[in-house]
Amino acid sequence: MRKILIVDDDQKTRVLLKTYLEKNQYEVILSHNGESFLAELHAHADQLSLVILDVMLPDTDGFALCKQVRQRSNVAIIMLTASSDETDRIVGLELGADDYIAKPYSPRELLARIKAILRRSAAESPSARYYRFVGFTLDLKERKVVDRDGNPVVLTGLDFQLLKYFAEHPGVILDRGVLCEETRGRDAGPLDRSLDVQISRLRLRLNDDGKQPALIKTVRGAGYVFSADVSVSHA
Repeated sequence: MRKILIVDDDQKTRVLLKTYLEKNQYEVILSHNGESFLAELHAHADQLSLVILDVMLPDTDGFALCKQVRQRSNVAIIMLTASSDETDRIVGLELGADDYIAKPYSPRELLARIKAILRRSAAESPSARYYRFVGFTLDLKERKVVDRDGNPVVLTGLDFQLLKYFAEHPGVILDRGVLCEETRGRDAGPLDRSLDVQISRLRLRLNDDGKQPALIKTVRGAGYVFSADVSVSHA
């Protein structure tokens, strides 16, 4: 059973989500503030499949918690925001969140987002394990990336999925719709900058110059292309 940790200061919301998600075969741990969340995160770190962070909390905020989670774990993160301001969503994504959902929302919509993220995280290629390019090695079985010196590259689950898709399609121009569908399970609206934020973050992790990227190149009016020689192997 997948285990989810939720922090929200509203008791009715916590109880509603716990009841709904447990009916859908998830184990749910609840926290009411940042302090209790971090304690539960420490106690269950190796067992968690996903965490849900409310942005507004009495003792801290979801952004600070997101940053702390990313310092110790690659667990999937969904952020809940009551603000319609795009800035909140972008800040969350820059800090390493995998997805966001604006309040008010339905438990059914949240469940769909959870399933989409966990489905993408579990997906593995049946034909290959390693993708190697410009000194990096992407390991599908271990779901990790290391540099030429064997140092781990810290990526969110969403970043890993995006890099995997790029590595599987080197030299191919991929439009925004395809990339959003592969990573988020939905197309992006004309004003949705989440994919741009994610690609900027991925470039940073791969030491790809943001001003003149050589690895993940922007093709104006068409999308993005992964410009690297990729070798694929089972071992």
